[in-house]
Amino acid sequence: MQLYRLIPIVLTLSLAGCQTATDGLSTSGAPAEVTGPAAGAIAGDMAGRFAEQAGSTTTPIKLHKDTSEFSVALEAALKGWGFAIVTDDKSASVKDAPKPVELAYSIATVDGQVLARLSTDTMELGRAYSVNNGLATPASPLSLMKRN
Repeated sequence: MQLYRLIPIVLTLSLAGCQTATDGLSTSGAPAEVTGPAAGAIAGDMAGRFAEQAGSTTTPIKLHKDTSEFSVALEAALKGWGFAIVTDDKSASVKDAPKPVELAYSIATVDGQVLARLSTDTMELGRAYSVNNGLATPASPLSLMKRN
């Protein structure tokens, strides 16, 4: 078989895993191995990039909290950027209160790097980080996808 006939097959197979679900946000989660200063550095960087893209800090952010260090660090970083954080549905019952924007996050270790993602209904941010000696540094450019 000639090489030029294999190119479309290889491209198709490589793009097959690049689809994202649009039916809603995935659940939030952070692996236990991203802790301490690395969790804080990743959360701080991602919160800053989120603030740049979100623009307004007047709309509260709804986070699904867990007990991971990343979750705690992300909440603190978002508050540092001026966002009000809602972790329960009590704010939804307050009359004339703006509806919170649900923010899902995920963090995973893949091939020696940590992949972090923040998602809302209208945008998704992602970045890879290198973690060495408990410190995290960006290992890729920021990936941004905006939805209508």
